[in-house]
Amino acid sequence: MSMRELVVLGTASQAPTRQRNHNGYLLRWDDEVILFDPGEGSQRQMLHTGVTATDLTRICVTHFHGDHCLGLPGMIQRLSLDRVPRPVAVHFPAGGAEYFARLRHASSFYETAELAVEPIDTDGQRITLGIGTLEARRLRHPIETYGYRLVEPDGCRMLPERLAAYGIAGPDTGRLLRDGHLDRDGRRVTRDEVSVTRPGQRFAFVMDTGLCDGVYALAEHADLLVIESTFLESEAALAAEAGHLTAGQAARVAAESGVRTLVLTHFSQRYADPRRFHDEAREHFSGDLVVAEDLQTVRVPPRRVPSPG
Repeated sequence: MSMRELVVLGTASQAPTRQRNHNGYLLRWDDEVILFDPGEGSQRQMLHTGVTATDLTRICVTHFHGDHCLGLPGMIQRLSLDRVPRPVAVHFPAGGAEYFARLRHASSFYETAELAVEPIDTDGQRITLGIGTLEARRLRHPIETYGYRLVEPDGCRMLPERLAAYGIAGPDTGRLLRDGHLDRDGRRVTRDEVSVTRPGQRFAFVMDTGLCDGVYALAEHADLLVIESTFLESEAALAAEAGHLTAGQAARVAAESGVRTLVLTHFSQRYADPRRFHDEAREHFSGDLVVAEDLQTVRVPPRRVPSPG
């Protein structure tokens, strides 16, 4: 059975706290298990989640600030320790290739795992996966930073009442879906006449950034948006100076972009009460809202149900 869910490993920004580990996020999406921004402690956090290094299919790093990448050495060495039997792709800003090389070989170990190193060097770069397309967009931060989104292709949903009206059933339905048309009783019935478009699902991951076009491009129509909200509006000037978002800004992005489920994370250690992020975001966003906690699982919402035309 396919599974689409986010597993949160850590939610702290810059410095961990007693309640929050450094960043780390796992996305289960059918056959893909993607690790985003493994900060320190990510390997240990994974022990609590039921996800192992053997499950990983790729790793995506948004940028090379420590809270987003210092877990890489341990994760890479764990891939070899567990003798992961397939290549694991790794994506990161191309300008940080030297940092990646240092992290990859931060200590001596016997490397048996195969890494498919695929840096991101272009705004809008796309990687074709079996489940859809992984797209990277440039963000606004003091160092080179990219966010990611996973886009599933649109499909179609057959309409039983329209199929019945044309007398189409059984294997003929599969042929019509596959070939795009079916000839019956001297008439050609097209797939469009008996189906509606089923929008593909979208996941977006936006870390350290100020507001910019890339944020909105990533968030557009996302079923699940994971987005940093390091500060509250009371520190908006500090957020802008440091290249970060407030909870209010993240919520407005979600509302304007048609997001269904909004996950706020990457919280500054200065805030002890996470409800403040919820309350501030709720002023702008009316959809499903999650203030992320370590080791929490968030399901990708069910598919949008298309309406017959």
